[in-house]
Amino acid sequence: MKNKRVLVVGLGITGIASIKTLHELGATIYAYDGQSEEKMNKTLDELKGIDVKYYFDSLDFNTDEIDLVIKSPGIKFETPIMKKLVDANLKIIGDLEAGFFVTDNKFVAITGTNGKTTTTSLIGEIINESGRKCKITGNIGSGALYDSYISEKNETIVVEASSFQLESTEKFKPFISIVTNLSPDHIDWHKTEDNYYRAKFKIAANQDKNDYCILNYEDALTRNYLDLLHTNIVYFSSERVLESGIYVENMQIIYNYNNEKSVIMNVDDIFIVGKHSLENVMAACAAAKLLGIDNNTIASAVKKFRGVEHRLEYFNTYNDVKFYNDSKGTNSDASITAVKAVKAPIILIAGGYDKDSEYDEFIKAFDNKVKALILLGQTKEKIKECALKHGFKNIYMVENMDEAVCLSYELSEKGDTVLLSPACASWGMYPNYEVRGKDFKERVKFYGESRKNSKIK
Repeated sequence: MKNKRVLVVGLGITGIASIKTLHELGATIYAYDGQSEEKMNKTLDELKGIDVKYYFDSLDFNTDEIDLVIKSPGIKFETPIMKKLVDANLKIIGDLEAGFFVTDNKFVAITGTNGKTTTTSLIGEIINESGRKCKITGNIGSGALYDSYISEKNETIVVEASSFQLESTEKFKPFISIVTNLSPDHIDWHKTEDNYYRAKFKIAANQDKNDYCILNYEDALTRNYLDLLHTNIVYFSSERVLESGIYVENMQIIYNYNNEKSVIMNVDDIFIVGKHSLENVMAACAAAKLLGIDNNTIASAVKKFRGVEHRLEYFNTYNDVKFYNDSKGTNSDASITAVKAVKAPIILIAGGYDKDSEYDEFIKAFDNKVKALILLGQTKEKIKECALKHGFKNIYMVENMDEAVCLSYELSEKGDTVLLSPACASWGMYPNYEVRGKDFKERVKFYGESRKNSKIK
């Protein structure tokens, strides 16, 4: 990167971290963001002392002055800035691709429609438990380029990789890749389901026989893309005993691969709930074994693991009603998983940004477990129409999270579960799912404590 003229597109967390790294590497830095300079004041404060030529909401720059573009993952190629850069035939990569080239450390990369963050976080916990060092990055952390650059020698880079990030990779080659599962998502971005799935499988496209790809044996969609792989495949299954791989037998997680067959742990020792959580644990265990970590260490870390905030997170119980925050349920498949995992009767809060998704399977998954559906956001009418089509009628429409939580208290009875699992992205109402989840928890606590203090039942 030294003396390269690099344009960073997008000044979010990834863009800021990329600029800091490029400065350390001696690059000449340009930066573009679609917002005005006035709105970017806080961001610019973080970059004080770094020489950057900024372009705010302006395409008035000479592409001949640019050698390389590092694009933030959330920026679509259809935007005017990207069209200009593509037309100029410039090399465009993401920070994940850039991060791969600034370190010799091994990468463990995790993708999939659901379960990425939980699996990534658990792998990090297991590595730390073993006494080794790792960096957790990608959708977590400060950005893959920055975290890779500051990593120490022999530190493992554990990266959660979205389809947006993987779409911009060319030579990225992790030692271990994981595809947790596949279901339709982000069709508004990728245009077709096949494009989305192929973007996911770019995580393993460059792997060879010295590497490993961990796949869910029970996910039939992944089988359609095996021809893209040229590496060792390690399967996990929560439903059957495999000839080779990792599976459950007699309530024990068994590792049977590379001439080793051993018991890692008992399924009952896993704290996080649901079949999907078991599958995430199995994927993480497989990665840990391939990294050479012993069974006792793996089991110890898994037993301590309490899950990740906003992923089917048990928050609290008020008046014998349990509240779960699954704000990371940003698609139907994730929310189906949440509904299946928690105890009925459920008061479900859903709705948000429209990603051109369908909700038929989501409604069908209610299976008499959901007693009331509270809808908010851009998709509320669309989900309501779908629910009515399938015969579910106990629907309430609200304008915001405050109304949704307040209503959930009014509707709930002892033994109920209130579940926020939107089946939609947060955009339009919140900047991200984390803010949405925190808002839900704050309002749950407010109304819960108010009722407790006033003795309202």
